[in-house]
Amino acid sequence: EMELTNQTPVFKFFLVGLTDDPNLQPLIFSLFLSIYLITILGNLLIMLTVSSDSHLHTPMYFFLSNLSFTDICISTTTIPKMLVNIQTQNQRISYTGCVSQISFVLIFGGLENCLLAVMAYDRYVAICHPLTYTVIMNLLHCVSLVLLSLIMTTVNALPHSLMVLRLSFCTDLEISHFFCELAQVIKLSCSDTLINFLLMNLGTSIFAGISLCGIIFSYTQIISSILRIPSVSGRYKAFSTCGSHFLVVSLFYGTGLGVYLSSAVKGSSVKNIVSSMMYIVIPQMLNPFIYSLRNKEMRESLTHLLTGKPSLL
Repeated sequence: EMELTNQTPVFKFFLVGLTDDPNLQPLIFSLFLSIYLITILGNLLIMLTVSSDSHLHTPMYFFLSNLSFTDICISTTTIPKMLVNIQTQNQRISYTGCVSQISFVLIFGGLENCLLAVMAYDRYVAICHPLTYTVIMNLLHCVSLVLLSLIMTTVNALPHSLMVLRLSFCTDLEISHFFCELAQVIKLSCSDTLINFLLMNLGTSIFAGISLCGIIFSYTQIISSILRIPSVSGRYKAFSTCGSHFLVVSLFYGTGLGVYLSSAVKGSSVKNIVSSMMYIVIPQMLNPFIYSLRNKEMRESLTHLLTGKPSLL
């Protein structure tokens, strides 16, 4: 009895998921399991291809490997728990598990955001300063950029996670989502959440805004440099090296903006879930395809890895 008196109440959250219709659960389980397996295998294949082919040991592919690793981490933070919940028909997630999910989604989501900006900077240096590219983008500089990105995202995620810990919750609570999303958890609190909402909106706007501004600046410089190239084939070659990245950036920020707008406009919880899915699940699955299918070097190295045929590079 003495042990129980000192314990704080243990909250249990319930992840409602996409639907509570039991007939649809097997379909949702199959869909998310397929998405998860494709994401893991696709991104692992990218990492394996880059590490096994010495022709791909360049800054662009080093950053791509880190992006693939981040994509695996984001998906692993959210999807497996959802699959376990569907399989066991138990929607519960512990308070610790929920806070951990919030932290990891913020860290890896933020890291993806930073890496896309770093990759845009890499393309900017390659196209606008080709003669000094190898000097500027040396190995130490590349590793430093990735480490700096990780430190920045962790520093950004920490206050959000700590501010969630100060919130109090009245009873067992239903989160109308398939993972513990920061905004959804804050909404369920019965304590004052004004500071949490201000911090969330301000932090996200500044953090994502800086990266997006960096990407826009890089691409305006890249496009103006490409337009100055006299030959059509030269312009095409220059643009093809950043076409894949531009697609990935559009997908990531386009879906992210969709989530932001859908949470700002009071829509149905299903709409919010679907828009978040577009942000936290779909880009991570499609990134390997975008990079491998649009990129000649990646296609040839992948073919070499899977068939054993020598690379033509």
